[in-house]
Amino acid sequence: MVPPAWAHLPFFARDWPRIEAGLALDPRQILPPAAQRYAALDLTPPAAVKVVILGQDPYPTPGHAQGLAFSVAPEMRPLPRSLLNIFRELQDDLDVSMPNGDLRGWARQGVLLLNTCLTVPSGEAGGHARLGWQRLAEEVLAEVSARPAAFLLWGSHAQALEGHIRPGPHLIVESAHPSPLSARRGFFGSRPFSRVNGWLTAQGRAPIDWAGG
Repeated sequence: MVPPAWAHLPFFARDWPRIEAGLALDPRQILPPAAQRYAALDLTPPAAVKVVILGQDPYPTPGHAQGLAFSVAPEMRPLPRSLLNIFRELQDDLDVSMPNGDLRGWARQGVLLLNTCLTVPSGEAGGHARLGWQRLAEEVLAEVSARPAAFLLWGSHAQALEGHIRPGPHLIVESAHPSPLSARRGFFGSRPFSRVNGWLTAQGRAPIDWAGG
């Protein structure tokens, strides 16, 4: 179902019908389940967005993806390695430990956890990269950057979308991706969580409770 708060974006009239038809014809198991596909947008409407964290596509392992970038269901063990690295940096940055991999508490505080591709075939990372989802991410970035916001752009894929952020007094933090292949090349030590909270506080806005909210 199209998320009501975002339904005005041109994507939903122009691109979504074609993508929806393509998904219906795909015989593979599609992740996440349809009811969770727009979870990130449902939990964080435009006016609530303080921070944007861009992911690439959902986890391709059944049971992992829940519609929010990097997040998994609270009972999921072991955690995906990128998420473990995010939590390691959070611990080093703010001495915060997360009880599980469920990031919905962040989303409810205004952290938009948006994948640039919202579906993936089971076991086939990047399998829907050319389906047309990126147009939605581009429009979302343009929408939320009408007001000051913080953008965490982890890795070259996220950084390639920076041009869709409208000019403004934003905080833009770029670093390596938290994946095991790149985390040691600039993600570790980047201190994104304290930088976001320092920026929000300087604006007179409530910081994010990264422990879950």
